[in-house]
Amino acid sequence: MGTTLLTRVKSKLFVHSRRRSRNLLEGEFASVFHGRSLDYDDLRDYVPGDEVRDIDWKATARHTSPLVRRYVATRKQNLLLVIDTGRGMAAAAGGGEPKKSVAIVAAGLVGYLAQRHGDLVGLVRGDATGTIAHPMRGNEAHLERLLRAIDTETTLDGEQSNLTTQLQWIVRNVRRRLLLLIVADDVELDPGLSDVLRRLHVQHEILWITVQDADPTSVDAARTTVDVADHYTLPTLVRTSARVKAAYAEAVAARVRATNTMLDAAGINHTRVGSSDDVLTAVFALLERQRRASG
Repeated sequence: MGTTLLTRVKSKLFVHSRRRSRNLLEGEFASVFHGRSLDYDDLRDYVPGDEVRDIDWKATARHTSPLVRRYVATRKQNLLLVIDTGRGMAAAAGGGEPKKSVAIVAAGLVGYLAQRHGDLVGLVRGDATGTIAHPMRGNEAHLERLLRAIDTETTLDGEQSNLTTQLQWIVRNVRRRLLLLIVADDVELDPGLSDVLRRLHVQHEILWITVQDADPTSVDAARTTVDVADHYTLPTLVRTSARVKAAYAEAVAARVRATNTMLDAAGINHTRVGSSDDVLTAVFALLERQRRASG
């Protein structure tokens, strides 16, 4: 059997992150679920970003460097991956790889952090025609199956993306409080989504990652470029036109502003990534902002 998807995710984590950075990343993840019950675990060295209130001053006085108290959550912060698996996510991302590859790294990274803390991980995926829910479990074999489902169900001949369908399903069917990681296609959000997002934010902790589209006006002129939404081939003379390039850039900027405005209004922390190499930094920043917002 070849390399598993989760193994590839771990490789990215370990290659791009030193031990101290990984500890910070795991610490940020552990802190995002506000209102949790905590039990004292042990002491560890202070690292930038730790809460001053967690410093154990008596223990610090006996050592040459600050020590902080480490706690463990007595209530699980179960994670639900919410992934768009419509055909839009089979198209190219900004870095050139399929957008689903970026989604798999994001889902795998946060899922791995959750399982490291003893949390359960589930998946809600789908497209404009419907939603599929996978159960919550707490082992790596299950996380690998979830990543495989994202990979195999996201195809260029699949149905259109419409993440609103999946988010409405969660509003109707999920009652328990969860941490949601939403990985979305780079499309204009439905204006009617605002109310759904506000309702989700009241009940859940939410992290939102948008996977950026490749820029069709910057692709090698010798390559054929196809819009996966309608399978229309974009003529080379059109996409290399200076006027088209400018209009496309303006349209993307307007879409990004509209998305940011909607998510900000709903109180949801969000980011954009163009490649799987961007995911680690983006997730760390999201977790840090979530911790500060929840503090």
